[in-house]
Amino acid sequence: MRPILLQGHERSLTQIKYNREGDLLFSVSKDHVVNAWFSHNGERLGTYEGHIGAVWTVDVNSTTTLLVSGSADNTAKLWDVSNGKCLKSWEFNTAVRRVQFSEDDKMILLVTEPRMGFPATLQIFNVENGATETVSSEPLTVIHPEGPKITVAAWGALNKYIVAGRENGSVALIDPKTGDCISTNKVHEATITDLQMSADRTYFITSSKDKSAKIIESEFLEVLKTYTTDTPLNSAAIMPKVQEFVVVGGGQEAMDVTRTSSRQGKFECRFWHKILEEEVGRVRGHFGPINTIAIHPDGRSFASGGEDGYVRVHHFDDDFFSFKFQI
Repeated sequence: MRPILLQGHERSLTQIKYNREGDLLFSVSKDHVVNAWFSHNGERLGTYEGHIGAVWTVDVNSTTTLLVSGSADNTAKLWDVSNGKCLKSWEFNTAVRRVQFSEDDKMILLVTEPRMGFPATLQIFNVENGATETVSSEPLTVIHPEGPKITVAAWGALNKYIVAGRENGSVALIDPKTGDCISTNKVHEATITDLQMSADRTYFITSSKDKSAKIIESEFLEVLKTYTTDTPLNSAAIMPKVQEFVVVGGGQEAMDVTRTSSRQGKFECRFWHKILEEEVGRVRGHFGPINTIAIHPDGRSFASGGEDGYVRVHHFDDDFFSFKFQI
């Protein structure tokens, strides 16, 4: 399984995202640029330039016509995927740490962080058809969530609720219309670093600095599966269709890396059996912590982005698809 190395960023990766068909891969990093790649061969399709700070987050809608990015320059930008034109720029008081299109592509969820006396917010904007004149400048809803800082968030099934992960390791269900916290559950002992929904949004996976990843049911926030590792985790993803696996990644903190060999730092993607909670394999390669993982929608490849500034795309060999885990 030889990886394709994507060299399009000068600084560490913050998030990568496949589009719905999986033919394109979008990557963002701390170097102000959003890149688009062809996932099958790693050729760069283009860049989206306009941010003047580290870009923390990116998402693309289901028709691959609109792209949204959130940055440390206190803005979120809406882009036309095909020509790279910036359709809209929203300004906030603090950095935007997470963005996501709703299931029907009509709304965008943005998470801003608390800073300089400004509280954290969840903001929802209307982008119903993407035409510049109809994209709302003012949010439909501004939610000021109480309690510890929200680090990650995602839309639940049918946009009925927002699933949020907090700095203290708890997850919460939030009503997007009223802003009320429907329920909460403390599932981790440290900051939740990533939250990715399953294809049908009935469950999701979280990763945490407490060295574990967990699969959690969406409606009642019940922990279904736990994958415990020996290193802080920065990202976790669920493999669709092909195999019952989850992929997690992380490694020793970036600030400690200079004193550590890549093997000691455990900078590798780890494959766990989703049901049996057993580790089945590892993929090495990054020189530094893995910050973000994404799996192709058909489950035939996966990509990882690291502190080393590279995106590595792995297309699985044929024997991967016939692999049977022996109990």
